[in-house]
Amino acid sequence: MKIGVTGGQGFIGSWIRTELLRRGHQVVVFDRNPRTEMAAGEEFFLGDIRDETAVVELAAHVEGIIHLAAVLGTQETIGNPRPSADTNIRGSLNVFEAANQYGLPAVYAGVGNAFMRDLGTGSYTISKTAAEDYARMFNAYRGGRITIVRPVNAYGPGQSVAAPYGTSKVRKILPAFTCRALTGAPLEVYGDGTQVSDCVYVGDVARTFAQALEHTAEHSPAKAPVEVGPLESCTVNDIARLVGEEAARITGREPAAIKHLPMRPGEVPNAVVSSDTSTLQQIGMTAADFVPLDEGIHHTVRYYAEQWLPGYLAA
Repeated sequence: MKIGVTGGQGFIGSWIRTELLRRGHQVVVFDRNPRTEMAAGEEFFLGDIRDETAVVELAAHVEGIIHLAAVLGTQETIGNPRPSADTNIRGSLNVFEAANQYGLPAVYAGVGNAFMRDLGTGSYTISKTAAEDYARMFNAYRGGRITIVRPVNAYGPGQSVAAPYGTSKVRKILPAFTCRALTGAPLEVYGDGTQVSDCVYVGDVARTFAQALEHTAEHSPAKAPVEVGPLESCTVNDIARLVGEEAARITGREPAAIKHLPMRPGEVPNAVVSSDTSTLQQIGMTAADFVPLDEGIHHTVRYYAEQWLPGYLAA
């Protein structure tokens, strides 16, 4: 198929593009800025999901859509919720309407954090959950062909890094821990670290999105959201320990210390970020085939050591 990927230049989007090409599909990358090179079998479509005309034009030229584009950030969007509402709700409606107009199968990236979704706290979660509800409405009453895929915390090589190590506006757990561990700085854990925060390797996330679109195109949308996560849960302290140990093997130093900080706005103590991986069976997958956390962290920490922080390591 020829598949449009909104937000296709992002972290997860880049991995999905590679997976789609590996499966023999063509890819149309729909994004606001052309900042990555297109591979053979790819083309770039300059556009914004808030632009209804541009989204309809995309739908007219593809056979399926994977919708990733969104304003991200749990606590980052609380102080200014309008951009997340505008992009994540209205932009998603544009995608759903365009896909519906042309009868296209589509996959929507939902909220993988069920605990926060049920609480409804945080602009990001509210806006993404609203779009999920619209997707269900299209399927129920408009003949929609939309499968919802909910990955928990995706991690792996290529994820952007926030200050002081990078320019990303959103702080993600694995890059934050890894950069600090490689430089010998204490790993900053919000709260006591006992909160469950499941992570899933980005390659497995990419495979799930590609499989979900193929399944939707051949059969029908999954009846329930497809939740993407590991078989066994882990705490934030577990993640910090594994990152610290891997970084210590690379640098030859003792594992970095763990420093506990107050919880940030939009986060809840004792939260449980996990998933019902049995929902993967709807599209013929199982979490038993996913990359184990220790192996994924091994690949991820070594990626940053080789690609992102050579200056720090040399020092």
